[in-house]
Amino acid sequence: MPLAWASVFNPRSFRGRLTLWFGGLSLATLLSVGLYVGHIATEELADFGGQSLHASARSAADLLAANLGERDKEIRLLAQLPPFTRGDPRAPDLAKALDLRIQASGEYAWIGVTDAQGVVLQATGGLLVGMNVSQRPWFQAAREAPYTGDVHEAVLLAKQFPQRTPSEPLRFIDFAAPILDDGGRLRGVLSAHAHWSWVTDTVESVMTQSAVRRQVEVLIADKEGRILYPFRHTATLQLPSLARTSAPYEVVHWNDGKPYLTSAAEVQARTSTPLGWRIVLRQPLQAAVEPMQILHQQLLLFGLVTALVFALIAYRLATRVSQPIEQLAQAMHHVERGDQPPVYPQDSEQVTEIRQLSDSIQSMTGALLRHERELETLNASLEQQVRERTEALSIANQELERLATIDSLTGLNNRRRFDARLHESFQLMRRTERSFCLMLIDIDHFKAVNDQYGHQGGDEVLRRLGHLLTQCTRVTDFVARYGGEEFVVLVPDVKDEDEGRHIAEKIRTTIAGAAFPAVGRLTASVGLSCARKGDTDSAEVVERADKALYTAKELGRNRVVQL
Repeated sequence: MPLAWASVFNPRSFRGRLTLWFGGLSLATLLSVGLYVGHIATEELADFGGQSLHASARSAADLLAANLGERDKEIRLLAQLPPFTRGDPRAPDLAKALDLRIQASGEYAWIGVTDAQGVVLQATGGLLVGMNVSQRPWFQAAREAPYTGDVHEAVLLAKQFPQRTPSEPLRFIDFAAPILDDGGRLRGVLSAHAHWSWVTDTVESVMTQSAVRRQVEVLIADKEGRILYPFRHTATLQLPSLARTSAPYEVVHWNDGKPYLTSAAEVQARTSTPLGWRIVLRQPLQAAVEPMQILHQQLLLFGLVTALVFALIAYRLATRVSQPIEQLAQAMHHVERGDQPPVYPQDSEQVTEIRQLSDSIQSMTGALLRHERELETLNASLEQQVRERTEALSIANQELERLATIDSLTGLNNRRRFDARLHESFQLMRRTERSFCLMLIDIDHFKAVNDQYGHQGGDEVLRRLGHLLTQCTRVTDFVARYGGEEFVVLVPDVKDEDEGRHIAEKIRTTIAGAAFPAVGRLTASVGLSCARKGDTDSAEVVERADKALYTAKELGRNRVVQL
């Protein structure tokens, strides 16, 4: 602190004594009034906060109850419609209607129809069609009566949907109802899986920005008091026992050892199966009384400001001798912080020595600020150059990566990329037992094409073949140029070897039926091999496919041979 300012608080000086007397008297008066007002305001504030928590908890519970009841009623009514009770459950129009319903709003993740044995006949997006779900709790319960299930992690659909929140698993709640014919006999079950995020978004919708700022936290608890939401509290937090009183809120200690202003409201949903959920709003007691603490701080600040005003009045009355020096010190302080331009004393009646000192400091400060601006400009230029060079290097690296994995002639993946994909597929098969098929494809009599039409004509044939392979394979299939006139197709997730042979035949017939520019018709031989549990590495799959290709050549070409 500069010496000129320190002298203001010197109790032995006239300025210091006058400042302390005026400031202390005003501060003591305001603090006395603040303590009295604060005592009354604290009680009112606690009651207002508790009532506000209860109103929000009740609103969230009622809104969630209404939404759950509507979804439960909707599934029950849909199960009674003639297309379900009398029509063909495999009708395409029925699948289209289910897809349209799931597109209408975002609460449903999946809607499906099963037969009486639990086999999925229709489903949105075709998911799980043909699968047997007879062991799922919603199917077993819905065979007897409409059913609403508690929240659970996704099982069959876990790999079909992207995980919305990386820090927690995908979770659903189930709605299901039996489909009965006119004679009351069970035809099947209509089921819908609703996103758990739909439930949480419904609850969070009642939270205002003001509540978030006040650290109000909304939770969902089941009938046993376990916390269902937020997920971070699921395994660590337990709803404490609340007193059975008419009070809409109370202060309780949770198992994290902290006191909270807490209010709970039961979700009185009219669903087929009672859920027993409760919406709980809690606010740290410290945050609940924080406005009162802020009020105390504001009163203290107001008292300090008032005391400062009186002190300044006393100071101004006491003397103006040190004012120019104090102004110079303050100007230097602004220069040091750089928060605002410095203001120098301009009084024409200043002492000659002080005016000379002020002029020298202004000249020195101006030179320093000019040098600082020059340095800032230079730094900005250097940073821009670094960003431009970094961006150019990143683009060059991306292009090098692309050139290293793409065949320049056909635009397909190259041998290097194929080897990496084959290794990944083989490791995946070991972990999940999901098999894959490998096809080696070789153009028949390609040497004759090169001899007759030249290498340029041969290159056109290779490009045309690469285009045909891309067209007649699935998006999930991997197509690459293996080398020369040989191409390779990796088909993941095949059910059995017959499926792989069907795809290979499709590729062979497509090539045989296609027209190649300037060359006409060509055929190709295909060697097919599917990965097996006994394979020790991926090389065995490639070796079988290679042997199958040579066998196809020996048997007369234009055929598929599987080993």
